[in-house]
Amino acid sequence: MARHLETVALVLGATLVGFALGDGGFGVVELDARGHLVEDLAVVALVVILFRDGLEVDGEMLQREWHLPFRKLALAMPVTCGLVALATHALTDLNWTESFLVGALLSPTDPVLSSAVVTNPRVPRVVRHSLNLESGMNDGLALPAVLAFTEAARVADTDFVWWRFVLQDVTLGMAFGVAVGLLAARLLPRSGPLALYAAVVAGVAYAVATVEPRGNGLIAVFVCAIVLGLRRPDVVRALEERGGDVVRVVKLAIFFVFGSLLTLGGLFGDGWAAVALVAFTLLVARPAAVFAALAGTRTNVATRAFMAWFGPKGVATMTFALLVLSQTDVVRGERIFNLAALAVVCSMVAHGATERAGVDWIARRAEPG
Repeated sequence: MARHLETVALVLGATLVGFALGDGGFGVVELDARGHLVEDLAVVALVVILFRDGLEVDGEMLQREWHLPFRKLALAMPVTCGLVALATHALTDLNWTESFLVGALLSPTDPVLSSAVVTNPRVPRVVRHSLNLESGMNDGLALPAVLAFTEAARVADTDFVWWRFVLQDVTLGMAFGVAVGLLAARLLPRSGPLALYAAVVAGVAYAVATVEPRGNGLIAVFVCAIVLGLRRPDVVRALEERGGDVVRVVKLAIFFVFGSLLTLGGLFGDGWAAVALVAFTLLVARPAAVFAALAGTRTNVATRAFMAWFGPKGVATMTFALLVLSQTDVVRGERIFNLAALAVVCSMVAHGATERAGVDWIARRAEPG
């Protein structure tokens, strides 16, 4: 737990330092929010994080306990997106396309700020597996929707068909990921710098998926990591020994950049409407979606409530919002970024503060069984 508290402190510290040195503070760090540097950093961060998350997927649990994360991915995530979009449209003057873009940004979850939940043995194994697989897969699955709604927000071309765009992104992304993962598992040597080889594989998976015919590179990276991890446990062990520091540095870097772009005026530009939207997202949309998705399963109310609450907004939402902000022809891109940013900041505080109590709560209900 002490190590987790250190991680939370570093994440909050990186964000606050970025805020103090960036646009909201002394202005020492001046980053072009709509420049290629910010966009490229966001993509690199997602590739590194998704690859690490994919390698940590438990193969046995993936075979036996796939139905809970599948329900949350297939049902809870779209329901969350829809509920947030309805609230956004009702509380602000954003149009439907922009409102659904906000919903897509706030639908994925992230384990960075609740790492003790997915690693603490006191939490039931099925819950840890479900939250980890959900947070890894929904990053990649949310991105096609984010890209589709971003494209629709800036393109007036009536030939653009968002569902076809999403279908192609997801299907080809998964296919490329499986292919690269199988090939890498067969070709990688059994000795040498396996962590370095794995990093190359992640880059290859992303690159292969993003050439014509174009698929989703981030989905490809995550699926590739799952396949590679299941077939080559030695690669997983090598990355556990040598790759942890790299992942932490990348996460801290993206939190720093995120903080440097925040301003109090921007975060609260929509006033109480922004605050209400964030409260609705964290307290209503996510819990309602998870309870609906898990209806009829063998999970009890405590398990559903725990998984409903621990769906923090973090790196995925930040990096997706940065991608939207970098698009110069999305007219209200900055407003959309600020709405998503406020949700992330509030989630960092709320989920970080309640994590220890939440673990104790679910452990007391799981241990008698």
